Amino acid sequence: MGTETEIKLSLSARAASQLAKQAMLSNIAPARQLLINTYYDTPDNSLRRERVVVRHRQKGRQCLLTVKTAPVPAGGLAQRSEWEVPSRSGEFDFAHVDSDRLRALLESLRDQLRPAFTTRFRRDSWLLEPRAGVCIELALDRGWIEARAQRQTIREVELELLAGEVIDLFEVAAALQASLPMHPESSSKSERAYRLLVDLPLLAAKALPVATEAGMPTLGAFRLIVLACLAHLQCNEQGVCQSDDPEFVHQARVAIRRLRSAIRLWRPLLPEPFVARFDPLWQELAAKLGDARNWDVFLAETLPMLGEACAGTLAVDRLSRYAARRCADSRKAARRALKSADYSRLLIDFTAAVLALSETDAGSLGRFVPRCLNKRAKRVKERAVAALGLDVVALHRLRVAFKQLRYAVEFFTPMLAGPALEKYHQSATGLQEVLGRLNDVTVASKLTAEAPPASRDQAIRDCLAARTEALLPEFGELLQDFQRQPMPWKAL
Repeated sequence: MGTETEIKLSLSARAASQLAKQAMLSNIAPARQLLINTYYDTPDNSLRRERVVVRHRQKGRQCLLTVKTAPVPAGGLAQRSEWEVPSRSGEFDFAHVDSDRLRALLESLRDQLRPAFTTRFRRDSWLLEPRAGVCIELALDRGWIEARAQRQTIREVELELLAGEVIDLFEVAAALQASLPMHPESSSKSERAYRLLVDLPLLAAKALPVATEAGMPTLGAFRLIVLACLAHLQCNEQGVCQSDDPEFVHQARVAIRRLRSAIRLWRPLLPEPFVARFDPLWQELAAKLGDARNWDVFLAETLPMLGEACAGTLAVDRLSRYAARRCADSRKAARRALKSADYSRLLIDFTAAVLALSETDAGSLGRFVPRCLNKRAKRVKERAVAALGLDVVALHRLRVAFKQLRYAVEFFTPMLAGPALEKYHQSATGLQEVLGRLNDVTVASKLTAEAPPASRDQAIRDCLAARTEALLPEFGELLQDFQRQPMPWKAL
């Protein structure tokens, strides 16, 4: 078994045509090959469900049988197990797969394997040796994915680590980004092909559970969590840029909030330059997505409520038209942010910095969790007292502290699982929902105040004030219920 470690970067046709002119490639003759790949699966796509890839690759007269696992990339980086041997097209001998579980799976499905889709592309490759002991293959792939009589363009750079450290890949990627626009690719060729094959709709992705364990190193858990946050963000990039479904912006914003919560959670253990450099950049990106999210919520939830409460009010109609324009503009701004070279560089630079963090003698995660959760629970309790006075600023501060606590608990869910966590989570969910609705009204009041005078009147302000008043009793009850819940991390 080998481990394939690579970074994938998508690029425009213009950038691809300029790649060979880059200084790092100027004295290296490229190798050129036509690669024709046939991917196999069962009629019900069993391999896809198991995140396993089986393919035959034709390289000139040579045919190779390849088996790969398929983890979710983050920041363009993919590390996966790979088994490859010479073969004949259409023949499957899995004796070389040294994972007993995986080999048993493949052999059980052997007779059901059928061609699922193909990729066909020309590969120009260069071997880079940026310093002694480091060897990286830079490959430019240009061609097509073909599935269900449909085609999708392939145009990407792969940086594969042949010798050296992972950080060496990121140094080359950063050097390429300094002169050519390239974006870390969040899906493999096979994942894109499956989308064509089964005609998958573009759907917003939610955060997946992170496999944290009490015995793992504390900073190791940080890496695992923030890379999962990056994967969550990148899974929603395409939707933000191509769809008007507001859930894509919402989930992308949640991913960034979770990431920033992790940075705050581990801040005492992180180098100050790391926090000082990256937290403001993520905050800036979150703000650009936040504006789009605020207008999405205003259009979908606030305006219908105002329309019903203030029926026949001319100002509501004017406000609706104004909000639609602002929403469209903020969505364009969010798309520009995710298509920008700054964002592409941030993904590469942040991932590299996370992987380069040196381990400190911080002990195990099991010792770290109660201490940091107690701190956040104490902050929520302190801010809850001020929020009961119904001050807008105090409510916002409570909401921020509560989100940070809830995200932290979610990060460590595998360690806390049990009846106490279920009750705590249920209570927390209810409180977060009402805090969110209160915040939506506060934001709606602010957005309405920014509208032209003809788009707002006293009836609208009264309606928003009444909405806040109606939510306050529920807020008080849910807050009291949450404060009565036992903390599920006390048993650690």
